Amino acid sequence: MIEEVKSQVSLLLHNDKSGHGMDHINRVLDLSLRFALEENANLEIVSLIALLHDVDDYKLFGMDSASNLTNAGAIMNHCGINSDIQKEVFSALRCIGYSKRLKGFVPSTIEGMVVSDADMCDALGANGILKVYTYTLKNGDTFFDKNIFPKEEMDYDEYIKNNANTGVCHMFEKILKLRGIMLTESGKREAEIREKIVIDFLYQLFREENAVEWKNYLNRYLDNRKLVLKKQK
Repeated sequence: MIEEVKSQVSLLLHNDKSGHGMDHINRVLDLSLRFALEENANLEIVSLIALLHDVDDYKLFGMDSASNLTNAGAIMNHCGINSDIQKEVFSALRCIGYSKRLKGFVPSTIEGMVVSDADMCDALGANGILKVYTYTLKNGDTFFDKNIFPKEEMDYDEYIKNNANTGVCHMFEKILKLRGIMLTESGKREAEIREKIVIDFLYQLFREENAVEWKNYLNRYLDNRKLVLKKQK
């Protein structure tokens, strides 16, 4: 069943060049299964959520598909997945993604939490940087502009309407916020490791670009973020 679902997802996403293709799906699946073993989650449910978590992404398929989970439902029906399992998967899918977190949606099961953390961890680290770079160029935007600074605080509506002017802005507006919203201990540990890679990359980029103002901006951003994380503990 899992292999058939993966095959159907691959048919839908195999041409994606935005960073949401099967390479991303497979990384999230692998990391989700690792987290699932550590968190004692159901491996079958975790696998289904991980494989289907982007098949109705609003950026790829529009808001109607995202709201109704059209593709996820079609794939699960095609693969003969029973209704009880479908309900559990649907419940998790409606809560996975940074934009949904801005709306206050949080997965209620450990299976949903595991996949949510794995998906967000994939936005961090080396592959996360590459994903931002790829998506930025696909949209015809600039990866870094010394004169354009991020919009640090955005609610759901602002985030959906906002098209980050540069890839580096996106890193501040979303990527560097992910560690603070991990739901499992496994996710928190992995996010801390991967976030350091992003921060080191930014420092090196600003050094090479002689962007002293940006280096100072990053220092202030991280100092403020430390205070937020400390309060959360």
